[in-house]
Amino acid sequence: MTMAIATVTESFSLEDFMTNPPEHMEWVDGQLVEKMGMTVKHSRVQSKLVLSWGNYITQSGQRGEVVVELPCRTLRQGRRPDVSYLTAELVAQFGEAGGLPQSPPLIAEIASPTDSAEDLFAKASEYLESGCSEVWLVFPESRRVLLITQSQTLGFNTGDVVSTQLVLRGFSVALDELLA
Repeated sequence: MTMAIATVTESFSLEDFMTNPPEHMEWVDGQLVEKMGMTVKHSRVQSKLVLSWGNYITQSGQRGEVVVELPCRTLRQGRRPDVSYLTAELVAQFGEAGGLPQSPPLIAEIASPTDSAEDLFAKASEYLESGCSEVWLVFPESRRVLLITQSQTLGFNTGDVVSTQLVLRGFSVALDELLA
């Protein structure tokens, strides 16, 4: 993922990031980096995921919250996934914290023009190693979604319906609707 390294005049630790995370920044390899490359299309897909996951939580009677740019800690970094689902238990336990001390159970990362596929796959692995159960990698330009869990990777193309596998069971959305 192409990111600009922010200018930091003083030492900023992962603990500092988790306590008081700067907006639009992640803590990667010991440095604050700015998330870049978001487009209108990226923002639209992000909004559609928030609405569709959120509506499903309400309609299905499941509890929890869907959030954007949630500061969370992985085993190595401080990240801000594009879209995250938090269970009601996580909200109750960490709802007032500066950041989540683990990866949320369901995450979507939406590819921006500056993102490399290798970096997105590495980020998905990092999330899965840190408590996440399911990662959606959304590629708006190529109109594809990859759904990754510890045991499988599923690919979805134009005309397919994307369904959660482990988290928010029963949720599905037409890929064409998500990327319209």
